[in-house]
Amino acid sequence: MIRPFDILELLPQRPPFVMVDRLIYYDPVVARSEFTIRPDNIFCTGDGRVEEAALVEIIAQTCAARMGYREKTEPSRDGMVKIGFIGMIRPLHILRAPRIGEMLTTTVEVKEDIFSTTLVETFVEASGETIATCSMKIFLTDRVPTTA
Repeated sequence: MIRPFDILELLPQRPPFVMVDRLIYYDPVVARSEFTIRPDNIFCTGDGRVEEAALVEIIAQTCAARMGYREKTEPSRDGMVKIGFIGMIRPLHILRAPRIGEMLTTTVEVKEDIFSTTLVETFVEASGETIATCSMKIFLTDRVPTTA
């Protein structure tokens, strides 16, 4: 069982751009998040659709939540949530766009974690159906978010 944190303690993103409701699983290799697509989400279109780009952001923020959780819970870390950047996404397979009201479960599995670079394999599910997969490379900086 993971320690409970408010998701804003783990992510550098701030509303309205938060795309993870909660981190539900963490170990050094695998992390899993949940997120429900609400009608006011910034990726929802006026015609009731959800843009596919939401899936990339949900995956990236699940990676960020994993890294934030690691920073907060591992004794060798400094406890500060840092800013990361997507360095690569490939191959990205979007099988379908998410729907308003769906709860998405996103899993990231670390394949390589060298210095400040992490390579993950990911998949997003809705009601047990895989709707997106990709490999993503994330570069973690030493920068921490600023509060403005």
